Amino acid sequence: MPIIKQEIYIDAPREICFQLARDIETHTRTTASSKEKAVGGKTSGLLEKGDTVTWEATHLGIRQQLTAKITEMEEPHRFIDEMVTGAFHSFTHIHTFISSGRGTIMKDRFAYKSPLGLFGILADKVIVKKYMQRFLASRADELKRIAEEEHRG
Repeated sequence: MPIIKQEIYIDAPREICFQLARDIETHTRTTASSKEKAVGGKTSGLLEKGDTVTWEATHLGIRQQLTAKITEMEEPHRFIDEMVTGAFHSFTHIHTFISSGRGTIMKDRFAYKSPLGLFGILADKVIVKKYMQRFLASRADELKRIAEEEHRG
């Protein structure tokens, strides 16, 4: 099972970063490259424990939908979303927020399993893992930009 880990320092309080990371409109702004939008379940506002959201997006040239559920919420420290249906066999995405000086270290841990057995394993090695690393890093960079802008006022 591939695991992608990353962290980024954001010069904004943990509470701001936590709220932005679970805000559906901010999620849409941070995933503009894939034209991601909420089309089912909760489609606006802040995600809470138990909420599901269906995202529609274009990844690797394929328009697709993915439904995720917020399975854990420890405000403002951590939340977890897990795939209910979608292109992966499964995934668990842990979002962690740690106060650091006047800012926040935001950590992502994205563990997934591709479908299609051996073909999926090959796709992971050749395409999927690198694509997901870039996608998650780009989203984190954009969330950092928005949080720091909001914090500076």
